[in-house]
Amino acid sequence: MTDTTSAERRTGRDETEEERADRMWVELLQEIRVAQTGVQILFGFLLTVVFTPRYAKLQDVDQVIYIVTVVLGACATGALIGPVSLHRLVSGRRVKPQTVQVASRLTLTGLLLLLATMTSSLLLILRVATHDAFVPWLVAGVVAWYALCWFVLPLWTRRRYTTD
Repeated sequence: MTDTTSAERRTGRDETEEERADRMWVELLQEIRVAQTGVQILFGFLLTVVFTPRYAKLQDVDQVIYIVTVVLGACATGALIGPVSLHRLVSGRRVKPQTVQVASRLTLTGLLLLLATMTSSLLLILRVATHDAFVPWLVAGVVAWYALCWFVLPLWTRRRYTTD
């Protein structure tokens, strides 16, 4: 085994811009599949709530929370499915790097909307399940956990381990 200096170590990949865009597109699609499944299951469940007898008995504020939640879920679904439509409409136009960049932004927007959807869903469920004053605090704690897992740790990792 030879001892190499950090300057001699390989930094990055040896790929063309097109190869990099292809790789990043495949990785992005895998990430979207995970998020899409979650948002579609949650959204499908939310759509059924309005047709239950219990919905009519909800307080006005809970019905507003429900409507906001459904709209957020619809927006999250649209943002997370958007990259597929984007790719289909620009495929073959030699704009893969730009497509990956736009799709990445759509995906991040979808994740933020998914976070908002999950937050409002949790708030609604806990308000209906219990009318205790600790509900907003519990929801805030869960949102903080999501923020830590989804954004803080990834950004910390990016900052800590990314080289110039």
